[in-house]
Amino acid sequence: MNIDTVEVIAKQSRLAARQLSATSETQRNLALAKMADSLESVKQQILDINAQEVLQARQDGQTEAMVKRLTIDDKVFQYMLSRLRKVALRPDPLNRVLAGHTNPAGLQVYKKSVPLGVIGIIYESRPNVTTDAAGVCIKSGNAVILRGGSEALQTNTLLADAMIQGAVSAGLPQHAIQIIRTPGHEAVSELLTMDEYVDVLIPRGGKGLIKRIAEGTRIPVIKHYDGICHLYIAEDADQTQAVELAINSKCQSIQVCNALETLLVDEKCAGQLLPLLKSAFDANHIELRGCQQTQTHLPDISPASEEDWSTEYLAPILSIKIVNGIDEAIEHINHYGSGHTDGIVTQSLNLAQQFERQIDSASVLINASTRLSGGGDYGLGSVIGISTDKLHARGPVGPDELTTYKWVAYGNGHLRS
Repeated sequence: MNIDTVEVIAKQSRLAARQLSATSETQRNLALAKMADSLESVKQQILDINAQEVLQARQDGQTEAMVKRLTIDDKVFQYMLSRLRKVALRPDPLNRVLAGHTNPAGLQVYKKSVPLGVIGIIYESRPNVTTDAAGVCIKSGNAVILRGGSEALQTNTLLADAMIQGAVSAGLPQHAIQIIRTPGHEAVSELLTMDEYVDVLIPRGGKGLIKRIAEGTRIPVIKHYDGICHLYIAEDADQTQAVELAINSKCQSIQVCNALETLLVDEKCAGQLLPLLKSAFDANHIELRGCQQTQTHLPDISPASEEDWSTEYLAPILSIKIVNGIDEAIEHINHYGSGHTDGIVTQSLNLAQQFERQIDSASVLINASTRLSGGGDYGLGSVIGISTDKLHARGPVGPDELTTYKWVAYGNGHLRS
């Protein structure tokens, strides 16, 4: 099999993007349905190939967190299919009139949503990114170039080939979805130079990968940096609810970007609440690290260092700090946080509104688990990731976030005087 060079792939994607921009919502939704059906038809082959790569990852000494992210079991596979089908049900993000007016001379002016063009996705370990990225890009009329990690190369290639078959059977261009099939860093380095053909890059992975991509290209990058997520328990919080939210935020899935990493407890409720929290976290095998004041209440936990406050653990570790009121909590979050997801537990509308106004993060949760800050629970269907940027997208990156706009003017022989 001949493997296209990155430049050839980029050129093909540019041509495909122009064709995609003219497709109807009906055709793109049909393609998404056929992509899911095509994946389902090769399910066992995907699971078998993935099992081989998971075994190899274990033999190579990869961490359990990495292995878990790499693994596709029946539940994960069905989740991947459901995301494709759900994104097809979303309203069409294209050709929406975003603003418009008729000027005094009768010139009709408006701006409408259009695709970005060619999206390059560079990611590590998670094969579900392959299907999520393809789904979101097709829904929004963008051509996509996929470049997954070498540890999942065979899985990702099989996923991509099945989706390509489905998309083409629905009448989409052959190169609407492409995957770089060569392992190694050289292909990624070449993709970073393709600014003539690629409109946006979206890296998904560790901070090192994202930094290398952002600093190594002239192509605009939508960045997905650390998820140093906080939950502040205010003095008036319902204790049962506070414990449940803290446990769910941390323990529901510890290795993801919107999992809780630092818990802030108001000093006025710390004495009663901290023993309850420790008991619940102990039951979930979470290592606690606390500030000096926290250690006075929980003397058998480890001390938290300055580094702990700015660490995304992605592991069964949680740092706890006692704060003197909401102002100190907000100051701590805005100083140490990554602008991803932060929440408050309170019965006070005033405190909730102050927290929401002053926290500079992509998602702010009021009396809700930080684990809810994603595409599915926000009703976006499938998303590519959660951006900690402010330009071009912020928060969950779904189909709407992969559009831009163009200005259109209808005249009747109008001239500039």
